[in-house]
Amino acid sequence: MHNSRSAGPLPASYAARLMAVLAFLAAFIAAPAQAQLQLRIGGGNFQPMPIAIADFGGDPSLGGLVSGVVTNNLRRSGYFTPLDHGRFPEQPNFDAAPNFEAWRATGVQGLVTGRVSRDASGKLKVEFRLWDVTSGQQMTGQQYGTDTANARRTGHLISDAVYTKITGLGPWFDSRIAFVDESGPKENRRKRLMVMDQDGANVRAITSGEMSIVAPRYSPATQDIAFMAQATGHQPRVQVINLETGARQALGSVDSMSASPRFSPDGRKLVMSVQQGGNADIVTMDIASKAQHAITNGMAIDTSPTYAPDGAQIAFESDRGGSQQVYVMGADGSNPHRITFGTGSASQPAWSPRGDLIAYTRQRNGGFAICVSKPDGTGERVLTEGYHNEGPTFAPNGQYVLFFRDPGGQGGGKLFMVDITGKVEQPIPTPSYASDPTWSPLLAGR
Repeated sequence: MHNSRSAGPLPASYAARLMAVLAFLAAFIAAPAQAQLQLRIGGGNFQPMPIAIADFGGDPSLGGLVSGVVTNNLRRSGYFTPLDHGRFPEQPNFDAAPNFEAWRATGVQGLVTGRVSRDASGKLKVEFRLWDVTSGQQMTGQQYGTDTANARRTGHLISDAVYTKITGLGPWFDSRIAFVDESGPKENRRKRLMVMDQDGANVRAITSGEMSIVAPRYSPATQDIAFMAQATGHQPRVQVINLETGARQALGSVDSMSASPRFSPDGRKLVMSVQQGGNADIVTMDIASKAQHAITNGMAIDTSPTYAPDGAQIAFESDRGGSQQVYVMGADGSNPHRITFGTGSASQPAWSPRGDLIAYTRQRNGGFAICVSKPDGTGERVLTEGYHNEGPTFAPNGQYVLFFRDPGGQGGGKLFMVDITGKVEQPIPTPSYASDPTWSPLLAGR
């Protein structure tokens, strides 16, 4: 025999506290799939999403640094409008659910909160949460352990997590840009290879200026950059430098000019243009053995080759039809066919990492346009047009194209990026004049 009794009603104060706890837990542990926050890119009525990035708590100096990087990245993407801090209804507590009703009143749809702290060894722990303000649910959250020197980079990683979750597009903030830094008078420019974070921070010189550097290109698989270098009185030659070790090697023959180097997707081969006499052919080279193989052979000038991301095809520039145009062929040189038509010439092709587009420079009517089309040449779109745009290169996610613009005169080039819809165009800060940019693959895992 045992005693039993039915439970009576809970005291009002206890019930209220319990409901508050349950509400917070429901918001905190809600599966990301339940959240509805999503931004669809494209369409005539596209508007950037209003979002708030709160100052990260914990260490005030590093917290402000990380949240500032996130704010700047999302704004520069063109797809988000960060809320001015003067309009914040509260400074959210990272361990509690935000006041969603107050945040909804500001018009924002997303809210990023975070915290930066140190463990006993001095290592940083950086945490963030992305909240869907409309539904009151957490969409995603993560923490990173790192050294203090990598605090800015955690801002890029958080930016990528927020960007990909809301847009459905691939990450790109955790990447770098290499470019040719140009200084000095127009007639005697010193051209050095430089590398920086994609937002213009952490600039460092890779070459000292003893040689003139042109057309650098990142390897998609290694920390190598290939470029064309020319010392006074010598033929230009292709060189490869490893950013981790500083090891540098010259490739190609000393008695012929090699130019426009591009890596294969696995980073083991280069494809380049080699000039002998009045023509230039496309040549592949195994980097380890230095073995070369010509894949075009004719009287035309074939140059600026670029591999498709699967390695099966190569796009290149040729004047074989009478003017500079973009062609596509098999990686072995088979079935070359022209893909650009219409007014003017087309040059400097760059294949998107997604494989869906080829970007190139179109010159017509005295102007220079950065265009994209499908690999078969259909669907050409002008992303930006004016004087003087050149040298397109894709972001790691294939959503943005980086290029340089040189207005002429005694000035010099500046870097810009434009998204593939043509709706977003942003300048990229550099220390001085800049040209010939190339975007790195994602740094994560490298």
